Amino acid sequence: MVGKRKASKRGKRTPIGDRVQFLMMMHPDVIADIKQVGIEEHRAAWDVMEQAAREFLKRRERKQAR
Repeated sequence: MVGKRKASKRGKRTPIGDRVQFLMMMHPDVIADIKQVGIEEHRAAWDVMEQAAREFLKRRERKQAR
């Protein structure tokens, strides 16, 4: 009898560095736009969102420092 292999879960990825999964809700149009940017720039959608979040946090920090 040949051993059966478990099918890998679709979408399951190994964490990159010390990143952890974070679930959020967004309008479908925004999600589609983010995915399109990722495709155009050959990047993952999470990378696009991480960059956007970091830029937002930097702007917020500068405003609070005033």
